[in-house]
This record gives sequence, structure tokens and C-alpha cells, in this order.
Amino acid sequence: MLTFPQFDPVALQLGPLAIRWYGLMYVLGFLGAWSLLKYRSRAPHWHWTGEEISDFIFYAALGVILGGRLGYVLFYNLPFYMEHPAAMFAVWEGGMSFHGGLLGVIFAGYLFTRKTGKDFLRTADFIAPVVPIGLGLGRLGNFINGELYGRASDVPWAMVFPGGGPMARHPSQLYEFLLEGVLLFTVLWIYSARPRARGAIFGLFLAGYGLARFLVEFTREPDVQLGYILGPLSMGQLLSIPMILLGLWLIFRADKPEQTA
Repeated sequence: MLTFPQFDPVALQLGPLAIRWYGLMYVLGFLGAWSLLKYRSRAPHWHWTGEEISDFIFYAALGVILGGRLGYVLFYNLPFYMEHPAAMFAVWEGGMSFHGGLLGVIFAGYLFTRKTGKDFLRTADFIAPVVPIGLGLGRLGNFINGELYGRASDVPWAMVFPGGGPMARHPSQLYEFLLEGVLLFTVLWIYSARPRARGAIFGLFLAGYGLARFLVEFTREPDVQLGYILGPLSMGQLLSIPMILLGLWLIFRADKPEQTA
């Protein structure tokens, strides 16, 4: 059993302003995505300007925040927020959903492509390889906060989390960091190094994330207000199944590499 490091969730205190590690991870994720998209835009088969990349990051940030919060409200704790509607806006108290954030970014991307005249799937292909940067950093933020910990376990690297009672638990946040962040980024970056069929890169992201999340959820403690939804499956697993199916469909429907975007 390992001892959980006692992190201070506040990274920097500037008078009354507290900059938390979790929020800082969001900022670093967007900065990292912006930098790598600039690098990706140098490839001859991508036709993106620096201004377009900056505009998309702005759209994506709004999609992540609004979609992530709305998704948490709808998927994970709707009865509570129906009784306390004002709490929906208290994002500083926590409560974000990846699947809601993904839907928010997809909608934001649709608006962006309508404005710029770009193809939606090719835009998704361009963006998808950098998304795991934010996912991985977000999981590190979860670990620093000691939240979203795993189920009780006797593996040698199990930890006792401050809010998880006396039992040692899987550090599932680190599993997600490695799978959703490091591994998924590596696979997507290598796969997208040359032109691929329209929608194939985005499909690989959807299937890859969905599979990683589905597997890790078997070690993660389900949300206390929900528990298991269908047999041994959690809400996160049920929401990941459509991602896997859609991703596989996009991959197998692809037929030939696209040359422009």
C-alpha cells in the first residue's frame, strides 16, 4: 500500500485569488493543444491558419466548460440540480462530465465549420490527436484533488485517499492519465502522421477513448449518487459504448486517404 501525497489543491494564492491545480490543468491543456495544432498545420495536407486555430480553441473552450457542466448535471446528478437549480452555476464546487464536454466541443466544432466553410469530419481529424493532452492533464488534476478515486484493492500500489475512507484503493486517475492521456496521444499522433481517410482519425479517437474509459471504470469507484446503472456497468461505461461503436463505424467506413482539409 502506498501513501497518497498530501497535495495542496491550490497551486498559487494571490491575495483573495486562489489558482487551483485543476483549473491550471485546463489552461495547460488548451495551451498544449494550441501549440501542437500549430505544429500539425505545417503538414501540406492540412490547410489551417494560426488565426483559425486560435478561433477554434476559443470555441472548444466554451464547448468543454458549458458542455462538461451540462453533461454532469444531466447524466450524473439531475435530481439534485432540479431541487437546487442555482447550484448548476457553481462550477467551482466541481462536477464536470467528459462526455458532456465532448458533445459541447462537437457542437462548437459544428458552429465553427459553419462559419469557416471547413468540412466537419476533416476538422475533427485535425483536432483529435491533441485532445488527449487535456484529458491526461485533467486526470492529473483529479489525482491532485484526491477525487474520482478507484475501488478498494489490495494491489501493491493501492492508496488510501483522504475522502475514500480507511480502505486502500486503485489510483484510477493515474490509470486514466496513462491510457486516455499518454497512450491515446501516442497512438493518435503516430496514426495521423500521414494522410488518412476522412473521419478515420476522429473515429480512432472515439473508439480509443471509449475503450480506455470502459476498461478503467472497472477499477473506479462509481459515483455515490448513482452506483451501478446496468448490472456491473457504471454511467461512464454506458456513455462510452456509443463512442466505441461510432468510432469503429467511422474507421471502417473510411476508404481512401484525403489530401486536403
